[in-house]
Amino acid sequence: QVQLVESGGGLVQAGGPLRLSCAASGCRFSTNAMAWYRQAPGKQCELVALITNEVKTRYADSVTGRFTISRDNARNTVYLQMDSLKPADPAVYYCTAPMPGRDYWGPGPQVTVSS
Repeated sequence: QVQLVESGGGLVQAGGPLRLSCAASGCRFSTNAMAWYRQAPGKQCELVALITNEVKTRYADSVTGRFTISRDNARNTVYLQMDSLKPADPAVYYCTAPMPGRDYWGPGPQVTVSS
């Protein structure tokens, strides 16, 4: 069974950095694309960043240049480095593993940005 366990959420001051981690188990991690989504209260869930098994990346326009997604296949872990956090960034951030037939989601850490 695929399990995704995120860590690293919390409170950060506007302009500061925060790094999220997501450890995957129960899947062939190195062959899978991984992604981070976020959902703020009253807003739709949006794709923040995606990294393919070939380490190609894609970002939402709102985070391009500030966020970096990366992966460590030896640790079965995907990261989201968030820099220059803005008041618009607070949300629950979900690690996801899209797979044939279904997508797997982690429980989602809360990220809060103080002004």
